[in-house]
Amino acid sequence: MKKISWLFLILLVLLFALFFVFPKFFVGVPVPKLDTVAYDKKLNELANNPIPKEGIILTNLWPVQTVYPNAGAILPFKRIVAYYGNLYSTKMGVLGQYPEAEMLAKLDTEVKKWETADPSTPVVPALHYIAVVAQTNAGEDGKYRVRMPDSEIDKVLEMAAKIPARPGGGNAIVFLDLQVGFSTLESELPKLERYFKLPNVHLGVDAEFSMKHGIRPGKVVGTFDAADINFATNYLAKIVRENDLPPKILIVHRYTQKMLTNYQAIAPLPEVEIVMHMDGWGEMAKKISTYKSFIYPEPVQFTGFKLFYKNDVLQPGTTLMTPADLLKLQPRPIYIQYQ
Repeated sequence: MKKISWLFLILLVLLFALFFVFPKFFVGVPVPKLDTVAYDKKLNELANNPIPKEGIILTNLWPVQTVYPNAGAILPFKRIVAYYGNLYSTKMGVLGQYPEAEMLAKLDTEVKKWETADPSTPVVPALHYIAVVAQTNAGEDGKYRVRMPDSEIDKVLEMAAKIPARPGGGNAIVFLDLQVGFSTLESELPKLERYFKLPNVHLGVDAEFSMKHGIRPGKVVGTFDAADINFATNYLAKIVRENDLPPKILIVHRYTQKMLTNYQAIAPLPEVEIVMHMDGWGEMAKKISTYKSFIYPEPVQFTGFKLFYKNDVLQPGTTLMTPADLLKLQPRPIYIQYQ
């Protein structure tokens, strides 16, 4: 017993000596902190509010005053430029329309356009993959949706890994998009949890195909409520906390009033950044009108904007909106998606 006591005492003395000689090894690694000054400055830039004229007081809805994200947040410091689609379909978006090399080259071209148009905002390339696809037949369980196999999701992750890191923007990220049909986010999200535990995988939810009223997908436009969005944010936030991850991003598709109800009740969290994404198609005037009608007046946190290579230019004489066009919007979208 005496021998053990002496050994313990000697060890204790050595630890005290080491503390005074090398104190930095005994101090915990400092927790990264968000630069709130830079964050607020960037939010004001994105708001793109008009300069008030003398004697006129403007009431601006943007920027949104909400919770600060945790350190490591992508938004608003970087803009995300994404290619959307499904590998099984050439008609659901460019992600599945072209061979891999050609698709990635096209994405790189769009990324460089945005870097040129807004040099102050680095670009993060992204692949936005529809991992749960709504369908017109009920399927075995009557849910009018089909889940993509893990092997297909893995292919998208492998593609993203091949995209060179952008200056200041970093490596590419992946979004897994859910068209739940007659199912729910509560049922579908846990099926993909192993992917959301990865730091580069984020979430998209498509209200158009959330068929709460029992009408099959494609017949009417579906809807989500704030309760659905809050479930998704809380689900992701728990994963972020338990796995010590940087904040996740949640993309919420919207192009009509009824696609999202009770927006005021949506609660951004430090672990999850929310983007309200305008994904209606048509000529420029129609798209801007949709943005002003359903995205601008119901602020949540950040905004996104979708461009359709085909559907936006169906009318003769129309052209695809450019980065310069989108940077004129109020607020400026920080997430850009091409289909």
